Amino acid sequence: MNTPLRRLATVVVVMFLALMLSSTWVQFVTAPDLNADERNVRTLYREFGTPRGPIVVGGETVASSVPVDDVFGYQRVYTDGPLYAHLTGYYSVVYRRSEMESAMNTELNGTADSLFLRRLQDLVTGRQPQGAIVETTVDPAVQQAAWDALGDQRGAVVALDPRTGAILALVSKPAYDPAALASHTQADATAAWEAYAADEGRPMVNRALRGDLYPPGSVFKIVTAAAALENGLDPAEEIPAPVELDLPLTSRTLPNFGGAACSPTGTQTLGDALRISCNTAFGQLGLDLGADVLRQQAEAFGFSEALSVPMRVTESSFPADPDAPQTALSAIGQYEVRVTPLQVAMLSAAVANDGVLMRPYSVAAVRSADLEVVDRTAADEMGRAVSRETARELTEMMIGVVENGSGRAARIDGVQVAGKTGTAQTGNENDAHAWFTAFAPADDPQIAVAVVVENGGSLGSEATGGAVAAPIARAVIQAALQ
Repeated sequence: MNTPLRRLATVVVVMFLALMLSSTWVQFVTAPDLNADERNVRTLYREFGTPRGPIVVGGETVASSVPVDDVFGYQRVYTDGPLYAHLTGYYSVVYRRSEMESAMNTELNGTADSLFLRRLQDLVTGRQPQGAIVETTVDPAVQQAAWDALGDQRGAVVALDPRTGAILALVSKPAYDPAALASHTQADATAAWEAYAADEGRPMVNRALRGDLYPPGSVFKIVTAAAALENGLDPAEEIPAPVELDLPLTSRTLPNFGGAACSPTGTQTLGDALRISCNTAFGQLGLDLGADVLRQQAEAFGFSEALSVPMRVTESSFPADPDAPQTALSAIGQYEVRVTPLQVAMLSAAVANDGVLMRPYSVAAVRSADLEVVDRTAADEMGRAVSRETARELTEMMIGVVENGSGRAARIDGVQVAGKTGTAQTGNENDAHAWFTAFAPADDPQIAVAVVVENGGSLGSEATGGAVAAPIARAVIQAALQ
């Protein structure tokens, strides 16, 4: 073979090898990424052409797929869409998915590892593949009560079973209808998305788990009281409770709500300070304990913990390095302390559960299409937030808040409720947020709840946590106990 032919043959062989290598690379190495690429129309058709599993609340389907006569094959539909919007999320041809539709996507579309045997059986028998059934922990009666009680006010309600961490209710308002985003007509889905995005109420924001985190105000005093008790304070010991607290390093003072005196003597017990939510007493406790102790106690309750329920939860936070006056403000839930309503529910839940904090979750079980359980969520301890004795003492103090203090609006005949109010300054010209958190029955806790009503809700600048948020919590507790 002469030199030119040999060179040409070499080039041809190299080209064939390059072609084989690139084909192999595409088919075996990058294939999973190509299949998962949202721009891959064939993947989209394949996914929407398979019956997606339902999401179930209390035995009733709230999200399901029904056959339709279009190129996609199945349409996602939502029962009581706005009521469960921030639990289910949406499943959209245009905007993909959110919340549980996203977090449990592989289970719902049938591709999860736990469903491998089901897929293998489908392949052998020729059955059409189907997604799994996701059963939630939400109690429909508790969810409806939270929705109705919050009304047209902006805010959120989260209820937990303190014994397990199961989420019994998750409401965020304003809400939206996920069915509008699930439309197979791109123009309709886009119009709905743009309308929701332009709404100043931000209905697609999940205020219960994420959004712009809230200052907790006086509900954070549960953390400060816990830190004081854990560090040796006797509940019966008198502590300073002046009309105003001089803040170190500044000429400013910390007043009580409405400028009132907490005690005619200038001192009171920790229980009385929590009962009437005395700012100056807790501000002084913050100065005495220090930022590090408060932060450690907050983290014991779940602050700074990355959670998924399985939807992603924004971490609640305590300031990184506050000075003395900032620490005093942080001790009453102001300055840069920020929380989700879920985190505030976890405060009450940990106290209710003898000081043990359970990991929150919203999926009870996953079942295959033939109803076989393929996965079940087990209760999981996150850790001990406070000792059993401290939890008992906090419970007695929180009972006092409801029976004789700022939380009287949460009283329920025949049921002992333990709770804490909060009225949180927003740091801007807007009215304060109204908070309430509680658990009941105090002697056998079955539910812990947190309520936040943004900017005072219907009462605006006249609102307090006791007046606005406590009645909502009472309605939720009543629904759970009935």
